[in-house]
Amino acid sequence: MTAPTTRDACAALDAADPLAFARDRFLLPEGTIYLDGNSLGAMPRAVAPRMREAVEREWAIGLIRSWNDAGWYTAPQRAAARIARLVGADADEVIVTDSISVNLFKLVAGAIGLQRRRAPARDVIVAERGNFPTDVYVDASLARLLGMELVCVEQAEVPAAIERAGERLALVQLTHVNYRTGLIHDLPGITARTHALGGLVIWDLAHSAGALPVGLGAAGADFAVGCGYKYLNGGPGAPAFAYVARRWVGELEQPLVGWHGHAAPFAFEHEFRPAPGIERLLCGTEPQLSLIALETALEAFDGVGLDALRAKSVAMTTLFTELAERAVGGFDGASGFGLASPRDASVRGSQVSLTHPRGYAIVQALIARGVIGDFRAPDILRFGFAPLYLRFVDVWDAAEALREVVATRAWDRPEFLARKAVT
Repeated sequence: MTAPTTRDACAALDAADPLAFARDRFLLPEGTIYLDGNSLGAMPRAVAPRMREAVEREWAIGLIRSWNDAGWYTAPQRAAARIARLVGADADEVIVTDSISVNLFKLVAGAIGLQRRRAPARDVIVAERGNFPTDVYVDASLARLLGMELVCVEQAEVPAAIERAGERLALVQLTHVNYRTGLIHDLPGITARTHALGGLVIWDLAHSAGALPVGLGAAGADFAVGCGYKYLNGGPGAPAFAYVARRWVGELEQPLVGWHGHAAPFAFEHEFRPAPGIERLLCGTEPQLSLIALETALEAFDGVGLDALRAKSVAMTTLFTELAERAVGGFDGASGFGLASPRDASVRGSQVSLTHPRGYAIVQALIARGVIGDFRAPDILRFGFAPLYLRFVDVWDAAEALREVVATRAWDRPEFLARKAVT
């Protein structure tokens, strides 16, 4: 798109936005432009009253009866059914539980177990260098524990690494949208080629679920994990989710077995029998209050079409890329700024990442002006665009704030240069 040349033109885009109704479903601080929903989503309005009900009535008065009377026990499945629609899966293929790190450990170990029963000679895991650290740490840990070879390559080299692994390929583990750059992997293509070589794939959907269509079922994906507190807006530390294609559910043996993953938890049997369905991925008792918050937050997607969500995301990230390039005087190096995200919207997630040697301080100066993004080492200024609650005028105003910070060197102050614990 060609960037609008006035703020009024952006307001006209907002007036025509088919998703404009969704913004009212969120509590957004006055004077704040929130471009960090890819790290922690904004809070939906429905969450606070639902949490008060859960604490003041269901817990305080209902006590332990609320596991049955208030439906606490089946919350992982209910929340999962809402997420399933967003990632292109069936409800019985998704469960809400634990964290991405824990779920990834379960699925990597389980997938390797599957392969060893089918083809013991397969001993290579292909992963991406520069992926989110948790993913690489889990892959490396299990490779050591299980005697596998981890081949970790740059994103562009992943297809070639898969081909080189050939008959030794056991597993490919990738994040759909790169957390630094927003570059999208070819999920259907990589899945199909991996299957052709006899491998399995685990996708991390942390930066795609709730921001763009994923299509796990249509792509024939094997396994996936995802985050509850980014674009799904479930709150800090919200439970994650896991996906297992129906064809693998009955065969998957995950290592972190616990009583909630038992076929009959309240029979209290001495020997473990896995639940026949996706519930076998459960382990211990879920953090019920966090789960209730996530389940309620997911109602913000009611009536939201995934194609409309993606179209708005593409329009907003394209607009910000063009406006930011004007604001900083170009991405050719002379300004000190570069563009880390793809210009091609078809391979760009719902974020725009810029680079600058003083990126951290610039982000802090923007936050002080009410424009909240974040920083990723060593030099990435990261701006996430959550289509449910952001407006095109927010994109315009954020670019204007960036222009002012750069033009006045407002970032060059001690309070902005000093690093905080969370960046």
